[in-house]
Amino acid sequence: MPNILSLKLIHSFQLHSRETKLKQQYLANIPSTDGYNQQDAGFSLIELIVVLLLIGILAAIAAPGWAAFVNRQRINKVNDALFAALQEAQREAKTKKLSYSVSFQKNSTTQEVAIYPTKKSDGSNLPFAEISTWKPLGADVGANSDKFLLGANLSGENTANTVDPLVSYTLSASTKITFDYMGTLPNASFGTPIAPSTEPPGLKIVVAIPSSANPTLASSVKRCVIVKTLLGSMLTAKDNGCS
Repeated sequence: MPNILSLKLIHSFQLHSRETKLKQQYLANIPSTDGYNQQDAGFSLIELIVVLLLIGILAAIAAPGWAAFVNRQRINKVNDALFAALQEAQREAKTKKLSYSVSFQKNSTTQEVAIYPTKKSDGSNLPFAEISTWKPLGADVGANSDKFLLGANLSGENTANTVDPLVSYTLSASTKITFDYMGTLPNASFGTPIAPSTEPPGLKIVVAIPSSANPTLASSVKRCVIVKTLLGSMLTAKDNGCS
């Protein structure tokens, strides 16, 4: 015969098992507190549509800012290439003790730059039509030159324009800067000071993002290299400083 303690333990275990079973049945029958059970987990079609709409709205808001950032990075690279081209011409002039020039042109949709000795072997000036060292501007820094406008304030060799508009985006044979054998600028004219400034504007080569309204016109986003002195000192500027 089982003793009394054993009977009590068996009875207690049976009660506990019955309570546990009733509790499980109760929990299985009541609705989930967060509005759905495991069988209902997932997203409805309406929820997916709402999420996609929100993503589209955010993308539309962010796209112009991203495009502007990419454009600024692009012309920063091209302006670096401009600066490097002018420095190379000046360095070659001083190293080889020869006059060196930098010219710019637009070939179809490509903006091009050429660095070359100013004079031929017979001592005469190299004609613009005989320049053979053209290369796409910005190609060596990964910038596509058909995405920007190239201009200058030059009306002649080493001569700044004094007629409005000062900067023209129609390149010609006059878009040329020449350094002599000492790396200085012979017979340079840096233009007329524009109030309130008391300094001449200098010789400017400008790269600009095309206007969204008219791609043949420059927007306000510009970068430029400016040759400021007869010694060939250069600096960079942006936006209003390149007008």
